[in-house]
Amino acid sequence: MKWRGRQESTNIEDQRGRSVRRAGVGGLGGLGLIVAIVYMLMGGNPLDLLQEQPPAYEQTGGGYQESAEEAQLRTFSAVVLRETEEVWNEQFAKSGRAYEEPTLTIYSGSVQSGCGVASASVGPFYCPLDRKIYLDLRFYDVMQSKFGAPGDFAMAYVIAHEVGHHVQNLLGILEKVHAQRTRMSQEQFNALSVKLELQADYLAGVFAHHVQNKNLLDEGDFEEAMTAASAVGDDTIQEKTQGYIMPDSFTHGTSEQRMLWFRKGFRTGDLSEGDTFKPGAM
Repeated sequence: MKWRGRQESTNIEDQRGRSVRRAGVGGLGGLGLIVAIVYMLMGGNPLDLLQEQPPAYEQTGGGYQESAEEAQLRTFSAVVLRETEEVWNEQFAKSGRAYEEPTLTIYSGSVQSGCGVASASVGPFYCPLDRKIYLDLRFYDVMQSKFGAPGDFAMAYVIAHEVGHHVQNLLGILEKVHAQRTRMSQEQFNALSVKLELQADYLAGVFAHHVQNKNLLDEGDFEEAMTAASAVGDDTIQEKTQGYIMPDSFTHGTSEQRMLWFRKGFRTGDLSEGDTFKPGAM
C-alpha cells in the first residue's frame, strides 16, 4: 500500500507503557470469562463486548519508548485509519447520514477498554461501548509468524475489519443482533455472529475498493488481504489449534466465506450490497 507521506488520522490514542492493575475488590465479571475464551482472531466477537461492566482495574504509568519499527507501524496504522475515515465519511454522506469517526487505541500487553480489561492475546478488537478500536502493534508480527499473512495490506485489512464493526454499530446492526441473544440457542446465535463478521469483512472490502480507486494499492496487496482473511477462518484456526473442526461453534465464518465476502466488497464498493442477513446471502 502506498501510505508513506499520506495524511494520518488524529483519532489515535496511545496507551502503551501503561500497566493495568486491580483497583480494589472484584474482578472482570462476565467479561473476564469472555476474554479468556476468545481465541486469537481479529476483533473477537463484538457482541461479547456489548454488555457494560463496572471498571475493576486502573491503568498506571506511561512514557513508553517506541522503537523505529514501532514508530513506522504506528504511522502506518494512523494512515490506514485516516483512509477509512475518508471512505466512510463519503459513503455515509451519500445516504444523508453523518459518520462518527472511531478512535484507534494503541496499547501494549493489556488495556482497560470501555468493555473491560483485555490482553493482547485476544487480538485487535472493537468496543461498541466507547466506540474505540484496540490494537497492540505486536499483532503485526503475529499475523506473519502465526497466521502466515505478511504484508502491510494484510494489516490494513485487520484495521478495516474492525472499522467495519464500528460501521455496524453506527447503523444499529450490533444492537439489533444482540437483542436476539436470549431468544436463541448458542448454535443459532453463533450463526448470527458469523453473519456479523462476514459483513465486517465485506465492509473491509468496500474500503479496499475505494483505496484502489485512489491508486494506493501496490501489486499483491489484494492477495495479502485475501491471505489474511483465509488465515483467520474458523475452520482453519480450529484445524491448526485442535486438529478438528466444529462448524456449530463457528463465530467468524470459514476461510472461504471470509474471502468471498471481502472479495464482494472489493468488487462493488457499495455499502448497501453487504447485507449478510438476507435469506440466502451466505
